[in-house]
Amino acid sequence: MKNFFLFIGLLWSMFVFSQNEQLAQNYVDRGEFDKAIVIYEDLIKIQPNNYQYFQKQVLCYQQLKQFDKAEFLIQNKLARTKQPNLYIELGYNYQLQKKIDKANANYDLALGKISENPNNVFTIARDFEQKVLVEQAIQAYTLGIKSNPNFNFDYQIALLQGQLGKLELMTDKLLDYSFSNPTNLPLVQSQLVRFMMEDTQKTFTEYVKKALLLRTQKNQELFWNQFMSWFFVQQKEYGKAFIQEKAIFKRSPDNFFNIINLAKMAIDDKESETAREILDFILLNTQDLELQMQAHYQLALMDIDKASAKEYPAIKAKLDLLLKQFGISPYSLNLQILHAHFNAFYLKELESAKATLVKALELPLNNYQKAEVKIELADVLLLDEKFNQAIIYYAQVEDDLENDAVAHEASLKMAKASYFKGDFEWSQKQFKVLKSSTSQLIANDAMELFLLISDNTVEDSTHVALKKFSKADFLAYQNKDNEAMLQFKAILDQHKEQSIEDVTLLRIGKLYEKQQDFLQALTYFQKIIDKHAESIYIDEALFFSAEIYRKQLQDVEKAKANYEKIIFSHEDSIYFVEARNNFRKLRGDTNL
Repeated sequence: MKNFFLFIGLLWSMFVFSQNEQLAQNYVDRGEFDKAIVIYEDLIKIQPNNYQYFQKQVLCYQQLKQFDKAEFLIQNKLARTKQPNLYIELGYNYQLQKKIDKANANYDLALGKISENPNNVFTIARDFEQKVLVEQAIQAYTLGIKSNPNFNFDYQIALLQGQLGKLELMTDKLLDYSFSNPTNLPLVQSQLVRFMMEDTQKTFTEYVKKALLLRTQKNQELFWNQFMSWFFVQQKEYGKAFIQEKAIFKRSPDNFFNIINLAKMAIDDKESETAREILDFILLNTQDLELQMQAHYQLALMDIDKASAKEYPAIKAKLDLLLKQFGISPYSLNLQILHAHFNAFYLKELESAKATLVKALELPLNNYQKAEVKIELADVLLLDEKFNQAIIYYAQVEDDLENDAVAHEASLKMAKASYFKGDFEWSQKQFKVLKSSTSQLIANDAMELFLLISDNTVEDSTHVALKKFSKADFLAYQNKDNEAMLQFKAILDQHKEQSIEDVTLLRIGKLYEKQQDFLQALTYFQKIIDKHAESIYIDEALFFSAEIYRKQLQDVEKAKANYEKIIFSHEDSIYFVEARNNFRKLRGDTNL
């Protein structure tokens, strides 16, 4: 029992001690140094060798301008322990009093201790860095290397040179360090990215590029080609990165995986021409059937995306040939789904598409593969106006993969199906839940449709305009663009000045853009900008306009003007980051 009470007493004292330490730190954080010092003086009596408490004591005295007390503490500890880094503490105490000669004398004493024992460099350089004494920290590391050539402080010295604004020197040291220590390459690259992001004048980024090019030309090591490729990827210059990757592949075919990754990045960033070039290269240089199939799949996707109706037969023939080549199996599932999608949405061969997908469900698939097929089958059924059957398949995916991102996608599609058939009350409840989705795209779509229904049921309890609008939306979903266009234009005529006008203008603009009538598209987007400045669709109108000016009309100034409006007036827009990056590209920045 006696031991038990002793144990409890010990625990209590430790708890009180910890509480006092936290209280003292809180006082320091709030700048109440007079209160903090009282607690630290008590704590140091209990743990006289605690260096952290000693440093806090010194800090409090210095903040209170009680430099004599701080000096007494430092001198006393120095006499007892002979720790060389205490000369830095003493020098810094003099520096705070503007006694520069005495400060430098003590800093020199600290640096001298490195010559006596090279291992002292670690604590001395660290303490100089902590006190932002950059020049002295560089001297310490340099002396450490001189005293023990086995030490390598190139990385630390490089970053310190960066703090002094000597960015070119920093870059050279970082690059040389990464070559000598390739395992630390990610560390070097993360530092370069940090400086490139802050490089508003692009001078640093240009120097990094120049330094890498020089090393690539002078040194035949693949390391520099790989580094150069990494640099171009950071700038989203995938074509230039591909040139480096091809050079690497010729000498080291085992690096093929990097080319595959590069293709994925180009596809994700919608750099179609570069992506196509890389995919063609992959097909010419691999015997891996699955890799070939994925390359063909991506190329077919890009063909479909830009195809006109007269090109559909050629695409169908290509897809048929690919399925014949790779066979019907779980491995070719993406091709099967794409084949069904093309047949349904482009060729209007609905029964053929359904048959392909039903047959796919008979294959030994995992839950995610089954979900892909069921979602596509539901999409086709929806296209065929089989609303209830489509909803059943979406619901199956929702149940099978509960709380998964794929389930959320199915939930959104199910809510849209109800919206298309005019069940606004139920669909709005689903959109309300989905607008909190972790997927930004799903959340954005759900929010837009939730607000669409909300805004157009308050003024019109009979949903007249909304019913017409959902019908037009469904026609657009069915790729019946001309019919959808007529329906949307009828809404504009019949419901002028109503809340549905701005989103109707947006839909018409997007349909014209799809038909590549870019001037008409701009006309409708501009009507939103001019007449509906407070609309929730204003950022979309600005962004879509900017994209047309940039990509289709090559009107740099007008594109920049629209991007700029998003950057300065619509920071919460889903398009903000892309608008900023595109604006910087047009302005000539290379750091994104």
